[in-house]
Amino acid sequence: MAFKHWLAAARLRTLPLAAASALCGSVSAALNQQSNPPVLVLCVMTAVALQIFSNLANDYGDACNGADSAARRGPERMVGAGHISRTAMKRGLVAAAVICCALGISLLAAALPSIGMSGLQNWLLWLLLGAAAVAAAFAYTAGKNPYGYVGLGDLAVLVFFGWLGVLGCEYLQTGRLNAWSWLPATALGLWCSMVLNINNMRDIDSDSAAGKTTVAVRLGLRRAKLYHTALLAAAGLMWWRWLPRYFSTTSVSRLHAFLLAASLIHLYFLKKAQSCAQLDKLLPQWSITVLLWVLLLWLHV
Repeated sequence: MAFKHWLAAARLRTLPLAAASALCGSVSAALNQQSNPPVLVLCVMTAVALQIFSNLANDYGDACNGADSAARRGPERMVGAGHISRTAMKRGLVAAAVICCALGISLLAAALPSIGMSGLQNWLLWLLLGAAAVAAAFAYTAGKNPYGYVGLGDLAVLVFFGWLGVLGCEYLQTGRLNAWSWLPATALGLWCSMVLNINNMRDIDSDSAAGKTTVAVRLGLRRAKLYHTALLAAAGLMWWRWLPRYFSTTSVSRLHAFLLAASLIHLYFLKKAQSCAQLDKLLPQWSITVLLWVLLLWLHV
């Protein structure tokens, strides 16, 4: 099997979201003058590794559960198309899980002593959170009862990309939870849920036929677009409320302008999108927009 097939299964275009989650947590840490660059780098690497593991598990799980049938119109899946065997993908999942665990342990080894939390109980707590992240990444579409098939994927993205990803990265650098950080953590989690919703709107027909009842399948395309708009609006209001707390008036004006422009442009293309191909193009576009937003925040710290 070719290396290009493994790259395709890893779905590189989704990785900006994982990086954005860790970087957003580090923005909050930096705003509180407690940034830790080595921990930041390890947070990003761990988040990206978990996303790759999740993508491989999704490729494997959807092939096993019938969601990657010939009726599917999105990008080709590697197990479903026969480019990677199920046995090979299982081995790949084990290797990816080992890498996630190794990076996670390295992250904790670097972070916990620096925030005075090197005790056994703290290690156990963070190891349990890491194990939960790996388990959630696998159980989304793989296993006997994948939660993505009953419409819980959006909530899981909010929890792991937003709350755990952002707040966890900040906590591992500062040693505390900042109440104001729940706003950017939730906003980023909602933005990441939008990417999943784009994916699910694209796959409504094939998911419905396979019994994969996502939120988009439950709502239908028209109402799924309204749901998508609601996620965008809720996230925008949270950013709007949080920005003046930490940034200068000039910076807030620039950030608000970018936020408004990015949101309106995205909604314009969402309204026009009707075909699977049109919806599919929105996925990397919005993923990159999310990452650009976080990088823009960094420039104004």
